[in-house]
Order: sequence, then structure tokens, then C-alpha cells
Amino acid sequence: MSELYSKHAVKYDGMIQTNIYNAMYDFPSMTSLIGNVTGLDIVDLGCGSGVYAQYFIDNHAAKVTCIDASPEMIEIVQTKLGTQVDTHVIDISQGLAVIETGSADRVISALMIHYLADLNKLCADVSRILKQGGEFVFSTHHPFADFNDSASDNYFQRELITDMWNTVGEPVKVQFYRRALSEITTALTNNGLVISALTEGQVLEQAKTICEKTYHFLSTKPNFLFIKAVKV
Repeated sequence: MSELYSKHAVKYDGMIQTNIYNAMYDFPSMTSLIGNVTGLDIVDLGCGSGVYAQYFIDNHAAKVTCIDASPEMIEIVQTKLGTQVDTHVIDISQGLAVIETGSADRVISALMIHYLADLNKLCADVSRILKQGGEFVFSTHHPFADFNDSASDNYFQRELITDMWNTVGEPVKVQFYRRALSEITTALTNNGLVISALTEGQVLEQAKTICEKTYHFLSTKPNFLFIKAVKV
């Protein structure tokens, strides 16, 4: 796990609530897909510092379960939301045994699945914990965006990419998996999850006031992918 989510957890929490990529691109694009959460049982996978969990509580979700591999992130969530949410420090790649079968109305995962090598296992776990008709809504790196970092020059070969991100005001090493779109869609459909929406999101126009260059980049080139899938 990157130090971005441990050593720099507090600074990361502050930055993602106002920056362009998270607050003005991922968050509005995700919430438009998530829709009404009133009265729903929601599982937030890779919950980070609880930005989405706060949104679910504010919008009257019945139950919110937050799962993250980072103890530092879960500590921030507990400080913010206390007993309003259930929290678990879990390496999601090891499974979701803590969540009851058929209990969740929605499983949400913002910018997390690219850290996992095995999407089939993830989708099997998500399918198990979702109710019939429940939805899995997630965002991830756009396959075409990550292909720029490919060492193999083979779009269809999954690769572990090492990069330096400046999210918190200094370069921090991050590793993630680059994969083809077909690998994502196959993992979903092989586990009874049918895609009902797929978008590339839209950055808010107010991002221009922070950095016009970044706004133009996100307005003209695919960067994230947003998918909603239904358990059938």
C-alpha cells in the first residue's frame, strides 16, 4: 500500500475534498451514477477517508459499512463519523467474509479496483454480498489513459505500473494495475453483474478557476471510467 494512504493520510483527506481529480471529477461523476441512497444498506469498498461515507450519511442511507486496507484511513473515518458507520480494516483482495451474503443494496468503490490484481475475485465477493437487483457502482482509471504508461505496448496484457503522484503537494510513489476494458467487463458479467451504465464522467466547469490546463485535459481526454452494474 502506498504511503499516500498511510503516512500522508491526513493531508490526503484534506486535498481530495477540494482538488480537481477527486472533488470535481470523480465525486460528481460517481454520485450522479449512485443516485438516491435514502434507506439503503451501502458497503463502501476502499472508503479512504470517508468522503463518500459522509455523503451517504448526509443523504439518509440506512446503513453504511466502510472497508479499507489502511488503518490510518479508517481512523479518520471513525473520527469523522463515529458510530454512524461500521468500519473494518480489511485487505479487500483477501475477501469480504465480514459482510453478510445478500445484505447490501449498493456496493460503492471509488478509484480503488486498479489496486487489485484479481478483479474476478472482487466481483464474486461483490455479487455475493449484494441483494438481488442491488448495484455495484465504481470508478477506476480509464484503460486508454493508463496505456500511455505501458512497458509491454500490449493493451490486453495486465501490467503493474509504478508512478509518482503529487496529490499531497510532494511526489509519492504509487503502484496500480493497468488492464483492458474487456478484463473489467468480463469480471463483472462472469459473476452475474450486468452493466447498466458506463460513462467517462465530466469534470465540473469550476475546475477552470483552479487550473485551466487540467480542466482542458480532463475535458478532452479520457481519464477515469465510471460503471454501474446490477446483480441479476
